[in-house]
Amino acid sequence: MVNHYLEKVYSGFLGMNIGIRLGAPVEPTIWTYERICDTYGEITDYVKSYKNFAADDDANGPVFFLRALYDDAKDRPLTPQDVARAWLNYAREGVGMFWWGGYGVSTEHTAYLNLKNGVPAPQSGSASQNGLILAEQIGGQIFIDTWGLVSPGRPHEAAELGQTAASVSHDGNGLWGARFMCAAIARAFETDDIEDIMDTALNEIPARCAYRDVAEAVRAFHAAHPEDWRRCMEMLQQDWGYDKWPGVCHIIPNAGVCVMAMLYGGGDFARTVEIAAMAGWDTDCNAGNVGTILGVAKGPEGLPRHYREPINDGIVCSSVSGYLNILDIPTFSKEIALLGYRLAGEVPPEGLAVRPGEIHFDFELPGSTHNLRVSDPFFCTLRYDGQHAYSGKGSLGILLDRPVRGEGSKVYYKPFYTREDFSDERYSPVFSPTAYPGQQVSMKLYLDQWNGWEAPSAAPYVRACSDKRDYRMGDVKLLQGEWVDVTFTIPDTQGDQVDEVGIILEGCSPTASKTLAMVFLDEFTISGPARYTIAMAKQKKNFAAITPFSMDGGAWSLYGGTLNLMRQGPAFAYTGNYYAQNYTCSAPVTPQLGLSHLLLCRAQGAKRWYAAGLGAKNELVILKNDFGVTTLAQCPFPWSLDETYQLELACNGPELTLSVNGQPLLSARDEAFSYGMFGCGSCEMGRTGFGDFHFQEK
Repeated sequence: MVNHYLEKVYSGFLGMNIGIRLGAPVEPTIWTYERICDTYGEITDYVKSYKNFAADDDANGPVFFLRALYDDAKDRPLTPQDVARAWLNYAREGVGMFWWGGYGVSTEHTAYLNLKNGVPAPQSGSASQNGLILAEQIGGQIFIDTWGLVSPGRPHEAAELGQTAASVSHDGNGLWGARFMCAAIARAFETDDIEDIMDTALNEIPARCAYRDVAEAVRAFHAAHPEDWRRCMEMLQQDWGYDKWPGVCHIIPNAGVCVMAMLYGGGDFARTVEIAAMAGWDTDCNAGNVGTILGVAKGPEGLPRHYREPINDGIVCSSVSGYLNILDIPTFSKEIALLGYRLAGEVPPEGLAVRPGEIHFDFELPGSTHNLRVSDPFFCTLRYDGQHAYSGKGSLGILLDRPVRGEGSKVYYKPFYTREDFSDERYSPVFSPTAYPGQQVSMKLYLDQWNGWEAPSAAPYVRACSDKRDYRMGDVKLLQGEWVDVTFTIPDTQGDQVDEVGIILEGCSPTASKTLAMVFLDEFTISGPARYTIAMAKQKKNFAAITPFSMDGGAWSLYGGTLNLMRQGPAFAYTGNYYAQNYTCSAPVTPQLGLSHLLLCRAQGAKRWYAAGLGAKNELVILKNDFGVTTLAQCPFPWSLDETYQLELACNGPELTLSVNGQPLLSARDEAFSYGMFGCGSCEMGRTGFGDFHFQEK
């Protein structure tokens, strides 16, 4: 494996998201190259501040299409249909994931509907199916970065994976863009020489194609005019502009921008993504692609602090899983690296591991913060520390800067978001918490106090989402020069979501001797079985969904203390830990119209789940969806509209059991899905009311 593989994956994925965030505020069609220049001049920093940066299609695709390697291509070569199944399983039709611009307008929307209607990949993205114009839009190269990241030093294999994935939705130059970008990323693990990276990438596409032509045109112009990228941009507008390449966002003009940004960026990460953003056209896509390449090539030390800090190691996504939508970049980088070792047929190094379904922050990657935050930056600031560590080589340094007794700041992880946490609604992210009542929280704290008569206090706490109530545990005594173990159980939040987990640091010295200290935090973990309630009275409508659910189909509303579903076809809501295994979920269910009123368990997406509840008139059913719904078990049960039934669905190993009003009445055995989310919904037209949900892991 290449040297510093994990670190370069981390910096590559960070670089991608820096580029996306930099380019997103000046994305067309309103923003043109000229308007960007007139308004911002030379961009050298983010042009817009966000409370939290909302989901973006340029990150959604690389995160979720890669899951084909978990779900289908686990022990065999990847096929286009494997990636197609990831499209269908992780996207909510019509919302999030990518641009749903209409059939025949949006390439991705078109491909999705082709797949839904039985057109297999790669026919779903072919020019023969959709026409060459649609097949050659930019999506062929913007959803593929992670295929390069799992192929370090193997550009040909990276190109093959990229083409396989891109063929679900693209063809022609759309495929050559995927091959080019993936090969460039793979080569960047071994060199930061831009010309070498470009030569390698061009070797993976045909000798005669428009993609190569625009790349060579930019290279020739750069050789003749190496100092002025804006002159090169004028050439691209004149010779390769959108007027010559039809569609909403053709790949060829944007390929020219990517090559230009890398050449004129001169191997400097910041300058490269800045040129890509200033150039106009598809700014976030182009800056994201070159950000991945330069991020890998330069490593974490090559990413400027002013670009890294607002990312803060966290992004949100907009898949069907609210749990997976809250993404910790260091943890996801480990997932990518583990896949890279698997594809290379190599054993990963000792210590490289991920704990599915748990939060574990070890602060080992250079500069990592794992998205921890402070409530009051006047008293507390965070910085990565590569010297103090409980284990390994890194920890999070917390500078506690001169609070007096009773003053201080929270230091916390945010396991849940609502609409108020965002400045905008791009790609409609929805969330399920990553921390729950009943789970254990643990961390290690080390005190290096420089001033103050008494040691500062550290009080573990969690905050509830709807009423913003802090549940504060007892104070922990910090000891100078020693690591202290802090462990507590997340308390019952009375049906509310947990949206902060951390510690409250406060000074304990009087004004005459203010506290000045560094507190180091390491090995932050949230794990163990959860037990909680979702109280419908405490939920709200966010992003066209109801907290803490991700809705796929149907019309959902809150009234009368219930979650109400009206639908004309299949519609489901998903919540909970994506990796939960053995548990029971229950809720009062009131059938109001129709013949299908169900609870879900072990849902691994829109196309993989178990469901059980009231079926065709006078029966109970247990169903399985594995890209097609089948009945596992059924039995007679006389049920009536407008009568409420307490349904409980238990999954324990391969056993599924449905209870009604406390009586187990139906069971089935199936081994297809060993973990997954829970929720509710229906397979047919009708209306249903769902009351408070109760969940308990075993």
